[in-house]
Amino acid sequence: MNKKFSLMAGAAILVSASLGLTACGGSAANAESAADKMKYQAAVSVDDFGGMEGLEKAAKAEGQLNLIALPHDWSNWGGVIEAFKKKYPEITVNEQNPNASSKEEIDAIKTNAGTDKAPDTVDVGLAVAVDSTQYFAAYETQGAAKIDPKLKNKDKLFTPDYTGVMSLGWNKTKYGDVKSIEDLKDPKFAGVVSLNGKPAEAGAAFNGFIMANLANGGDLQNLQPGLDFFKELKSLGNLNTIDVTSATIDSGQTAAVFDWSYNQISTRDRLKGQGVDWSVIVFPGTEVGSYYQQAINKEAPHPAAARLWQEFLYTPEAQNLWMKGGAMPVLMEQMEKDGTIDAEAKATLIETSQPPLTYSPDDSARITTWLQQNWDKAIGN
Repeated sequence: MNKKFSLMAGAAILVSASLGLTACGGSAANAESAADKMKYQAAVSVDDFGGMEGLEKAAKAEGQLNLIALPHDWSNWGGVIEAFKKKYPEITVNEQNPNASSKEEIDAIKTNAGTDKAPDTVDVGLAVAVDSTQYFAAYETQGAAKIDPKLKNKDKLFTPDYTGVMSLGWNKTKYGDVKSIEDLKDPKFAGVVSLNGKPAEAGAAFNGFIMANLANGGDLQNLQPGLDFFKELKSLGNLNTIDVTSATIDSGQTAAVFDWSYNQISTRDRLKGQGVDWSVIVFPGTEVGSYYQQAINKEAPHPAAARLWQEFLYTPEAQNLWMKGGAMPVLMEQMEKDGTIDAEAKATLIETSQPPLTYSPDDSARITTWLQQNWDKAIGN
């Protein structure tokens, strides 16, 4: 029995009970709640709520929002979350597993399906989004309607939100200059060179692999040079495959990290207070960019709050907050035209020698499959 049929059957039983018993007002209320939840889970735009006022009312009535994998120092998610909480104090924001990978976000949807603990929305890399559409609800926010159609999923199952440029960040105070990716093979980097996750599971690691592949003469069709590079790093004892967090960087466990420019900026600013020069480089010819994707769990326990959160993310307020965290929001060009962009925040973004390389969903799916077949055999779990 599928979820939708189950809820409809439950609602019918409760309505029948309320008609047969004089003291069943509570059951009737529950039936109405179940029907509303189904309706909200099927909503494809704010119009299905009668406009923003109706959506806000429904979300406030739910009073809860489950978010996952949003570290506060990643593209200023902390600032975005606080701004939402300030605007909607009636909604309690529950933050789950902030350091989860994109794959683990989808695992959380599957593991907690049908419960109040399931994530209402996810923020995942393109490769995972393309492979997980069966878990997503179609929805387009008012702001997202202005995004370049070439960047969007035609079925509105996921929506690009922000990107950065893939880069290498390292502790220059301790390790000195890095001018080439070959410098990472130096024995002084023993056990401290890391990707931010596993390439087939985490968007940051996927794009870190693409960057290294380009730096070693590969391209989107020829992926072997990147794998050979990391295999050599492992054989030299320089590759560290633990999950990268602020704590592992601060402790020195991961002192040279392939990651998004916005994460490098927040790391640089944090370590400056500790007397550490966290330097950042984008190797010429390796510029890679890929938007993360927002998606709503089709069985979200708080479907109205999930949609209100999405509406907020595609406003100039939230988009500018991402930019303050070093990310390039998807509506940046539109906000420049509208005069709503934060020029001071834009001026802090890392510049590149050429536009970042982007790739199609088909490329992403193909590369992910190749990594699933080859990474663990060459590098290990």
